[in-house]
Parts: sequence; C-alpha cells; structure tokens
Amino acid sequence: MPKRPLLIALAVLLLDRITKWAIRQTIPLEDAINIIPGLFRLTHLENTGAAFSLFADSSSPFRTALLIAFSVAALAVVSVLLWKDRGTFHSGTLALSLILGGAIGNLWDRLAEGKVTDFLDFYIGAHHWPPFNIADSAIVVGALLLLLRMFRKEQRSQTL
Repeated sequence: MPKRPLLIALAVLLLDRITKWAIRQTIPLEDAINIIPGLFRLTHLENTGAAFSLFADSSSPFRTALLIAFSVAALAVVSVLLWKDRGTFHSGTLALSLILGGAIGNLWDRLAEGKVTDFLDFYIGAHHWPPFNIADSAIVVGALLLLLRMFRKEQRSQTL
C-alpha cells in the first residue's frame, strides 16, 4: 500500500485516539460541555453499538463480536481495494483512506474496551443527531466521497 493512503489513515487514527483520550480525561461520563448552546456540545458517552449508536440497544451476547467481525471484514476489503489501486491517488483513494483510519479507530476501542467513546453531539432543541466521534466522521465522509465518485462516473458514462 502506498504511503499517502497510509499517512491519511494514520492521521485519522491519531486524531481519533487523541480526541477520545482528551474527552475521557476532561469530561465525566455522561456529562457535557455546551459549545454552541442549542446546537452543539461535547459529551462523554460510551457506545456499545455501531456508528451513531446503531444496535446499542441490542441485548445479543454476540453484538460486540459481530461488530468486531464486521470491522475486520471492512478493513480487509478496504485494504485490498487500496492495494489494487496503489499506483494512483484520487478521490476514491482518499475516501478509502478515511474509511480505513476510521474503521481502525473504532475497532481499537471495541477490542480494548468493548465500546466506543462518542463525544460530538449536535442538536436543535429536543432533536438530537446521535452522538459520534472522529472515526465515525471519517467513515461517513469517506463513504460520501465514494458515492460522489460513483455518481460522477455514472454521469460521464451516460453522456458518452
């Protein structure tokens, strides 16, 4: 795998690790600091589910093992795709690098603690977006970049 994708994934991983550590050190569990009242706060939550608290309410004894298995499978697929495209760097490579770094960040937490620290909390009044972290953000941005790349290719092939 070329250096640039690895450096991007490493940057995501380091930013994720540092921010989660800082939150755990400065904000008590389930407490929050308002940053923009009525819109954004930093919280300290522990998520046993997937990104954006999906499956957090599941009582399955296999939940964590399945989430770890899914993460490992996703890492394998992303790694193979990056390896296959190692000669070039483009928006797809950037997207896969972001996904790789984010997936490793959340897998690290899940393997070490069985849960993931979430702290970015956006809301308007009583309406909350599920809290998330840097790794979740990188995965979502990477997925959106891949979708955008696919739509662009599809549009180009339709105009030819």
